[in-house]
This record gives sequence, structure tokens and C-alpha cells, in this order.
Amino acid sequence: MSRIRTSRALAATLTAGLLLLGACGYDDTVVPEPDTDKTTPAAVTPPVECDDATTSYDPSNDRTAARSELKNNKRLVVGVSADTLRLGSANPFEDNDIEGFDIDVARAIADALGVSLQLRVISAAERITLLKSGDIDLVARNMTMNCTRWTEIGFSAVYYNATQKVLVRKDDVAAFEKDGLASLAGKNVCAPTGSTSIDNITEAQPEAVAVGAANHTGCLTKFQNGEVDAITGDDTVLAGLAAQDPYAIVPEQDKLTDEPYGIGANKDDVDLIRFINSVLDERRGNGAWQASYDKWLKPYLGDATAPAPKYGR
Repeated sequence: MSRIRTSRALAATLTAGLLLLGACGYDDTVVPEPDTDKTTPAAVTPPVECDDATTSYDPSNDRTAARSELKNNKRLVVGVSADTLRLGSANPFEDNDIEGFDIDVARAIADALGVSLQLRVISAAERITLLKSGDIDLVARNMTMNCTRWTEIGFSAVYYNATQKVLVRKDDVAAFEKDGLASLAGKNVCAPTGSTSIDNITEAQPEAVAVGAANHTGCLTKFQNGEVDAITGDDTVLAGLAAQDPYAIVPEQDKLTDEPYGIGANKDDVDLIRFINSVLDERRGNGAWQASYDKWLKPYLGDATAPAPKYGR
């Protein structure tokens, strides 16, 4: 197993944060504007062929080539979340070790590379910036693959097919499972302000009352205080919220949108991405993916199987 290196300062910071947080935090997907030079014309990035953002590079078992693209060929630095319960969060009962579905993937990649693992806690907004600067090797932080991002970074094959769904109170589950989004007419539904989640629910159910919050932590607080009747967002994030409130349920439902998660990497590190894809293939085949899903997400999201990879980029 890889040794996870976290500094004492980080552990102390996480401990203090956990004492203050009553719910898991979540940063909505942010796509930074491309960097431009204000004094000279910026180089035009050639259009990326992107008929399908989930298509990645063919897998390879060339560990030597993959390790040569690391910042330090004896250590893998992965940007993760420490406050997204069930995906990546610090466990105060286990010396603040960061654990979850995304962390299992990061650990498997480091093990296969034969290097130690360093987890660096980052925000959603920092993901692309830190990859491009070379401060981190990879991102394993519920990152949706899309064509815009392919112009700036590279991605592995999909390791989880997230979808936007709705969380409701336990007493409202029957009505929601019967009538779906129609049951939300006149109800207050929360999502982070300015997010695509809030736009999507407004479009799908115009009669719902969209209520904004700073993040999904704020939505859970409003939900628990009776200010809103439902919360919408990625199903993985909703699973983390449901894990904290026995009266919060993610019912059986049709998805609002697809949010395919990939491991982010520097755009030029193609050999590393190919190797990651071979690791993901192995996890799908040997039951490791299923075991991780069953442990972290199945209790709140129900049955699921590993997504089929798409190669040929």
C-alpha cells in the first residue's frame, strides 16, 4: 500500500475545520477562463476534437513511462477534497486520514506505479490551475469531463458516472417516486447559487422555487431548518448529505443530467493517463471498483456497476 503523506499543519487545519462543519462542503464545478497575456496577443489554442468528452487514450502498462511524467518519480501528488463526505473527507476518528471513493482510486494508482502517495487538499476552483502549473500530478476530486476542459488538461477514462438528482425528506419519498419532479411544484429546492444545478432544476420544473446557497453545506442547513423542501446536485454529493441526516433521502428517480467523472492530469502527460486507464481497467475487472462503490456510495445511491471505458483519443 502507498504511504499517504500529510503535514502536521494540514492535519491540524482539517481537525479544526471538522469541529466547525456540521455538514459536508461541496464546491460546484468551476471552469477557469483561459489565461491571456494583456500586453501581447495570446496564442490561439487549436480546437480539440471532442465528439465525446468521455473518450480517453488507450490503456498501457508501461509503468516506467508513466513514472517519468511525475513531478517526483518516487511520489504521486494528487489533488483531492477533504470535506466531500463519501468521496474525499477527513475522518476525525482515524487521525484525520482522508478517505472515500475518490481516495480509493488515487491509492490504487499510486500502488500500481509503485510510488508513495501524497494527498493535497484543493478546492474545485484550483483543480485545473494546479494541474497546469505542475504543482500536482493528478486530480481525483469529483471532476466532470467536458470538451472545454479537454482544451486545458487531460483525462482518464470515466471512473464514475455521476448524475444530477434530487434529495427529499423521508416523508416525501413516496410522493416523489410516484410523481417525480411534478411533486416539487411549489416546493423550495436548494442548490449552490450560480451553479448549473440550480439552472437545471429550474428548467426541468419551472414551478419549483429555486433557492440558492453558498454551497451544498448551506443547502443542508436550510433543509434541516425547514427553509427548503429538497436539494439538488450530483448524486455523489447528495449521498454525502444523506449520510449525515437520517431524514434526507435520495429516492429512485430519473437523472437530470450526466456528470461523468475522470481523473484529471496535465495535458501533456499522455503516458501517465494511459497507465491510469490500465489501472481503472484492472479495478473494473477484479471487483475493486464494485467493492469501493458498495462501501462508500451504495448505501445512499443504490446499486450501480462500473462505467464502460471509451478509448481512441
